Amino acid sequence: MSRRIPKYMALKNELLSWFEAGRLETGKQVPSEHEIAEQFGVSRQTVRQAFGELEKEGWLERIQGKGTFARNPKRRESEKVKTIGIITTYISDYIFPHIVRGAEAELRSKGYRLLLSSTDNNKEKEMESLRLMTSQPLSGLIIEPTKSAEGNPNLGYFLSLQERGIPYLMINEKYRELECPCLKVDDESGGYMAAKHMLEKGHTSIAGFFKRDDLQGVNRLKGFLRAHREAGISPAPERVITYTTEQKADLPLKRAVEMLRLPAEGRPTAMVGYNDELAVLLMQAASRCGLRIPEDVSIVGFDDSSLASGLKLTTLTHPKTQMGEMAARQLIQMIEQGGVFEDTVYLPELVERESVARR
Repeated sequence: MSRRIPKYMALKNELLSWFEAGRLETGKQVPSEHEIAEQFGVSRQTVRQAFGELEKEGWLERIQGKGTFARNPKRRESEKVKTIGIITTYISDYIFPHIVRGAEAELRSKGYRLLLSSTDNNKEKEMESLRLMTSQPLSGLIIEPTKSAEGNPNLGYFLSLQERGIPYLMINEKYRELECPCLKVDDESGGYMAAKHMLEKGHTSIAGFFKRDDLQGVNRLKGFLRAHREAGISPAPERVITYTTEQKADLPLKRAVEMLRLPAEGRPTAMVGYNDELAVLLMQAASRCGLRIPEDVSIVGFDDSSLASGLKLTTLTHPKTQMGEMAARQLIQMIEQGGVFEDTVYLPELVERESVARR
């Protein structure tokens, strides 16, 4: 051993190399101070100092009456810190920060750490997020499925969670083949309420714009069509527009402009958007065509986001923060008490502002 540093430090470094080489296994008893002193030709005091340093750093643990045992400080730290992962489609925009903040506040109050990841609504990124989460010492997982209407190519990761006994639940929707709790909005009722509101205001020429690669959009469209069916009205095929995540920035805007540039007798008098984000694009389309809201065209959104309140947009509510808090609360109970939950379904409410006028 080198004499350039104190003997106890040299001994400490040598023992650390034993950990790295696997000669000292976590949970196993280490040689006694006397045995180490004899092996390295040092005093018991030197061994005691080296052991003391390793104990401070978490590599050793002395148990009264039993001896000294090897530990792994990284593993011990992970055992102390309870971690819950959250995977959402997006993090930084729209309603998702409210959901995450609601969950985070609840988790922190119960001593859990939050590990956050987003998929950008991309299946491959969902796989990367799940791989990241399942490689951690995870206590539980909250996930918003990516493109839920297009199936679940990452089923293996969810089966791995089940096999390891790690509880998880889903928000906004869930993959149909999985038996896990889900907290979501009654999207079909929301789509129904939006269309019915327009119909009750006298609008019979209503355009609908719905995202088709997630089940929220599919169900909101279903409700939109049901309201028309009950009113005995068949929506014109060219006025029901579906689009994918990749098309959301341009296709709905383009189709809305095309409709609103038609002569007055041929254009829709009202539009229902998949969400508030889409409703803002519909407002931009009306502006491009020189039309006024709500005098010339009425618009309804969904989710009651900050966009809606700022633009005085009539919309449907989404629980956001409440959903995040409830998801965290349920998951903690699943972890700590083995709780079993049914799906939690929130019924949206219509928030009337200034974007809808009677026809």
